Amino acid sequence: MDIQGKVAIVTGGGSGLGRAVTEALAARGARVAVADRNAAAAQEVAGAIGGLALAFDVADASAAEAAFARVAAELGTPRILVNCAGIGVAKRVLGKDGPQPLADFEQVVRVNLLGSFNTLRLAAAAMAKLEPLETGERGVVINTASVAAFEGQVGQAAYSASKGGIVAMTLPIARELAQFGIRVIAIAPGLFLTPLLGGLPDEVQASLAKSIPFPPRLGEPAEFAALALHMIENSFLNGEVVRLDGALRLPPR
Repeated sequence: MDIQGKVAIVTGGGSGLGRAVTEALAARGARVAVADRNAAAAQEVAGAIGGLALAFDVADASAAEAAFARVAAELGTPRILVNCAGIGVAKRVLGKDGPQPLADFEQVVRVNLLGSFNTLRLAAAAMAKLEPLETGERGVVINTASVAAFEGQVGQAAYSASKGGIVAMTLPIARELAQFGIRVIAIAPGLFLTPLLGGLPDEVQASLAKSIPFPPRLGEPAEFAALALHMIENSFLNGEVVRLDGALRLPPR
């Protein structure tokens, strides 16, 4: 799909990987809606790229529906959705104070998995009504999984479950939406220099970087964005989960 002139929605677009994707899409001529739970962050990025700022909870059905309606009214029907919104809480199932609160597990799955599905279903419904492009496709959805979906570490039960769900739903949804010319793909990033990791001490960042075979450094958000752009432009990529991790395989701890 040619990105020029297409309408795109990026969730989690106010920072980190999502911000890199919004900037890359805008640089290619897309009209981008920047969605983030942090209204100020969404507004800042949207202002910088000339996009539309949206502040809503991705797992809230009615809020997401209202946001998609606004995008359609102000930018047009989206052909591109990139889901980068997500959270991570590191807690053991059995901690010093007893079993992990169920609400903690539920919140991570709600945002990461349910939130991704919520926006995907709305995007698919809108895309299916569009005229197909010359390639026969109507749209593309990229979800963000994680290497933790495959090698979850101690304390990552909720996070791994949520990202594993994204991996597991990629192929069946891609198969279902194929009849509409809508592709569904996922990226499973490793350790990236996002605001979360960027706030760690330099020695901790250096230690994490050493665990990556090659290149022995943290990934750059721009590299994630570059893969997302390629996925959008390569119409034969569908139903796949692509690891972007420098050959990293997470140890148990």
